[in-house]
Amino acid sequence: MAELTVAKGSSVSLLYAMEDSWAVLPSSPTVYNVRATGFSVNLSKDTFTSNELRSDRQLAELRTGMKSISGNIDVELIYGAFDDFIESAMFNTWSSAGDIQVGLEKKSFTLQRGFENISVHNAFSGCVVNQWSVSIRPNAVVTSTFSVIGKDMGNTEVLTGGANPSNYAPFDSFTGTIKEGGSTIGIVTGFDFTLNNNINSLNVLMQDTAAGLAEGRANVTGTLTAYFANSNLLDKFINETESSIEITLTDINSNSLTFYFPRIKYTGGDVSVNDEGPITISLPFTALKHDTYTTLYITR
Repeated sequence: MAELTVAKGSSVSLLYAMEDSWAVLPSSPTVYNVRATGFSVNLSKDTFTSNELRSDRQLAELRTGMKSISGNIDVELIYGAFDDFIESAMFNTWSSAGDIQVGLEKKSFTLQRGFENISVHNAFSGCVVNQWSVSIRPNAVVTSTFSVIGKDMGNTEVLTGGANPSNYAPFDSFTGTIKEGGSTIGIVTGFDFTLNNNINSLNVLMQDTAAGLAEGRANVTGTLTAYFANSNLLDKFINETESSIEITLTDINSNSLTFYFPRIKYTGGDVSVNDEGPITISLPFTALKHDTYTTLYITR
């Protein structure tokens, strides 16, 4: 009996190319590798079962419904490696000065997953970043997740080659600065944020794939956790005092990425005592529109 060959993670290739318009690749697309740690983008369908009444108690029929493409691309945040995905999440384009704000321009791409040791490829067209999250923890690399929604999946290899968009090392939590309310703060133990574009698929009759994607309000929320050294942060929650957060990440090659939330309000102030160790405060927040900036402003 011949040896069984199955798909394995060590032989997976992940590629992407930006599209000319939604679900339409250019004739000669520029193809890049996705430097991912996990990939869960898949095709799903709703199912509908018959309600036919039968004397034998059997199910007469089952049909599948609209195709839906969704899932996560998990990564270690790397300078220059995910600029296209960030543009898709921000609905905007990086400026020549190296900054980007939340905008109105939809940017889509085709993703391709290849199980190279069994020669199976799946291409996901019309993908847009619906949610983007970043997590910063002590003594760790900075991780990020791009949650996408798309149009359709094909079983044909449409992307070939692939270059790394960046060869730098991931950002870590050792080098950089954190400012809260405009002042450097040295008691932060963790920081997370999520940009949610609230995208919905547009489903129409006589078509089993979405006719388009409609974005909703861009909601930016997050959580800052810190050692409970004084009541300054808790007082901001109690008194509904507006503040700001600015986090700059710097890699070993001195490349930097700054996330600026110019106007936030804390929506909680959890100070829980669970044991005899150090006590922390957890402060979820919501970002608001600023007179000069959008809810999230990124510079590099």
